[in-house]
Amino acid sequence: KLVEYLNLTQLETSLKETVLLDYYAAGFWWAKERNFSLIQISGFMDLLNFALENLSSKHMTLGDNLKELERAMVGIGETDSEERGDPNLFSIEQAKAVTDFLAISLFKHYKAFEYLFHCRGEEPVISNK
Repeated sequence: KLVEYLNLTQLETSLKETVLLDYYAAGFWWAKERNFSLIQISGFMDLLNFALENLSSKHMTLGDNLKELERAMVGIGETDSEERGDPNLFSIEQAKAVTDFLAISLFKHYKAFEYLFHCRGEEPVISNK
């Protein structure tokens, strides 16, 4: 389902698409294991996407991305949780866990993700073997 939702069409030959699928799948299962509600899982996945979009499309530095994530989590600006009328999407403990997940999964490896999104391009693959 994630492959369809993320519109990944070259999964077997694209390192970038494979990494993205792995990242989103890991995030989804992490949230499920913490018994997040459907709305919380959706909000969490929005945060993952938000942080990745800041990196991939907006070319944000690590510091700028952390600042934007902080704003999104405390409700400054327009966020999906505000649009749903729920400014307290996560409890304090859950918000800390979300922050820890992002720190370990994305921000710790920020340079690798920058390379993934902004390198000169992938080498052509002759075969998927």
